This record gives sequence, C-alpha cells and structure tokens, in this order.
Amino acid sequence: MSQLIEAAPGLIQADWELDYYSRPILESDGKKRWELLVCSTSAADAPAGVEPFRWVQRCPATSVNSTWLKEALAEAQQAAAAQGYAPPRRVRCWRASMRTMVQRAAEALGLELVPSRRCYALVEWLQERQATVYPAEEGYMAGPLAPPPQLMQPMAVPLPEAARGQSWSWASLPLGALREAGQWEISFPGLVALPADLAEDVPVSGLRLIGGPRALAIAGWLAGLEPVRLAISDNQLVLEAGLEDRWLLGRLESEEAQAAAAAFQAAREQAGGVQFLAVQAAEDEPRFEGFWILRDLPDA
Repeated sequence: MSQLIEAAPGLIQADWELDYYSRPILESDGKKRWELLVCSTSAADAPAGVEPFRWVQRCPATSVNSTWLKEALAEAQQAAAAQGYAPPRRVRCWRASMRTMVQRAAEALGLELVPSRRCYALVEWLQERQATVYPAEEGYMAGPLAPPPQLMQPMAVPLPEAARGQSWSWASLPLGALREAGQWEISFPGLVALPADLAEDVPVSGLRLIGGPRALAIAGWLAGLEPVRLAISDNQLVLEAGLEDRWLLGRLESEEAQAAAAAFQAAREQAGGVQFLAVQAAEDEPRFEGFWILRDLPDA
C-alpha cells in the first residue's frame, strides 16, 4: 500500500479507492441510482492537516459504461488537483463484477488498476453514507428487495514453498505502537490510517513470519497479494487477499483455532478490526522486511 509522499512542490501523492455501483435509491424514472465514489487511501503517516480526497458523481443508469467512467475519473483528477493532490499512481477497485469496466477506464487515463479489497477508507465511507446519506434521499429503499447472494468462498491454497519462510508465531501490539509504524524500518510497508477514537492501549492481534535469508523476497511476494485480513476457517489460519484469494498459512489444533477466532472477533469489536502481518529475517531482528496493517471489515 503506497503512502502519502511529496509528489511535487505543493502536491500530495496518494492511491485512490473506487466504487462504481448502484445504490439503494430509486430515481424518478424507476431505475436505481448509480454512483461513482472516489477517495484517497488514508495513510498512517499522512501529513498533519491534510484532508482526505473524497469525490462523488451520480451516473445516469443509461450511461453505465467505461466511457462515462473515464470522463468522470478525469474530472475527479481535476478536483483532486484543486485540493492539492497529484494524479494517483494506482486505483483500487474491490467489486469483481465491475473490474473490466473500471480497468478500461483507468487504462485509458494511464492509471494502474489494482483489484483489491484493501479499500479500508472506501468501505468506512460507504458505511457512513449507508447510515446517514442514503436513508435521507427520496426514493430510498429501506430493505433489500431480495436476499443477498451467498458467496462461495474459494478453498484456501497453500503458500508456494518459496514464500513460506521458516516459522510463524502469534503476536500482539498496543494500537499506540502501530500509530508509530511509519517511523519503523520497513522494506515493504502496507500502512493505513488507524481509527482515531480508539485508546492507545487497545491490544491488536497479528502474525509474525520469520523468513530467514529469504525474508525480503517473501515480503515482496506478499506485497503483491494485497493482504486484506487474517481469518480462522475450519481450524486453518488463512490470509485473505486481493479480491477473493485465500492463502493457507497453517493448520491449528482445535483449541488454538478457537482461541485465535475469539481474539480476531475481539479485535473486530474493540479495535475496529485492526490486525497486522509482519515479516522479519529473525526473531531478534529490529527491522521489518514487510509490515501490513490489516482491517477485518465487511466487504460491502
């Protein structure tokens, strides 16, 4: 996950997170409202006083296509520039059904599309709009018209041999320590902003991978996966990544799996779903070859 850095004098560089989809609102013509949401990734080390970029544009239901989206993204770039942001290097999109359309529009503007659920700022913004904005709109549909589809999770696939490292262990850090992660030595950082309303001593559960001499290569490989969250499934420790990838990190005894699942659930309730994944060359190594702040948030 790229971090906010100076791209040019007076400009801030940040990745974008994007959602182009229908909303629970019927327009006067009887068609559902379509809307484009674009926001900047909230970096853990964002300069003080920098407001995140947020941009909303309604799309007529008859104009849902990559051409409209390309033009809208060009307008969003202009709006971002007016707010002090440089053009993004990467755009993350977390809806698999919209991937092709978004990719065409992004590539037409020279933007790299990253299919990923690592869109924590976007998900929080969507939750906020679903709770406070859409219910106040005329035509709002208060409940689902049909039961949501039950998504079939793909089977967790073992990590390739070259990416498994020497060992792994559970770890815990106070949330206050994670707020300082931007100052740590990290070869592959995946840092995002943490919930501002949480106490510094809230414990955050995580996982530490010891990679030995291959630690840097392992961290680079994991960075390409777009790590999203750690989960327990059928006594397995799973790393969810990308849009729907699931990687098997280890098999657990029943009691250990229950304890880990309870810890992850507590983290979701007490620490805003914050987790972390660390890669080090050795247990006593002070630097990290890779460190990702993860969030166990709903995908929709």
